Amino acid sequence: MDMNVNIQESTKTIAEDFVTLCKAGKADEAGERYWADDVLSIEPSGSMPPARGKEALHKKGEWWEGAHDVHRMDIDGPYVNGNQFIVRFTVDLTVKETGARMKMDETGLYTLKDGKIAEERFFYSHN
Repeated sequence: MDMNVNIQESTKTIAEDFVTLCKAGKADEAGERYWADDVLSIEPSGSMPPARGKEALHKKGEWWEGAHDVHRMDIDGPYVNGNQFIVRFTVDLTVKETGARMKMDETGLYTLKDGKIAEERFFYSHN
């Protein structure tokens, strides 16, 4: 079997499990299972500095959960290409600090290395 097909299938398996866990409300478990120890998380320019390592990503997740009331989250994907996959998150939330309710449409691009997420890069818009 072609090596690229093997990479694609391995990525598909990991991505599907990652998404299944996220849909079940187990994003922390998904991260713990699939993040590389030195994973890099990049938000759009200016929104927050890049975070590196599992501990930093757990803290980022705790901050996000503490700063927002999520009314609804839909997760679509994964969409797989080689060692990368994309997941789309559409979120209806209220920012706790301001009380502003908004809809966020976010896409995460995940890059695997040695069967772990080496980088996650996010793109989003708000309404």
